[in-house]
Amino acid sequence: MPEYRAKLLHSLNQILCKSPSPRLFLAGRLHIRDEVEKHLSGRITVVSITPTKDDIVRFLRAKLKEDTTTDAMDKSLEEDIIKNIPETVSEM
Repeated sequence: MPEYRAKLLHSLNQILCKSPSPRLFLAGRLHIRDEVEKHLSGRITVVSITPTKDDIVRFLRAKLKEDTTTDAMDKSLEEDIIKNIPETVSEM
């Protein structure tokens, strides 16, 4: 939640300042990066990771296999999902 993000990042910054060797791994959307860099400047290394179309397809297939309402999905809908969602995500 945005209202807690600044407080959390401030607390993480205090931990990093007072402890000599902590390591943090943060994952988030691109719009969070500026805020993280603002609060933790000089103490972070940013690595951008972008999923490939194959990554997205593998994720979708795994989630579709977990579907417990199998009657709601037919082969045509599954193919549409596998085709259209990766194209939409890669345009972002």
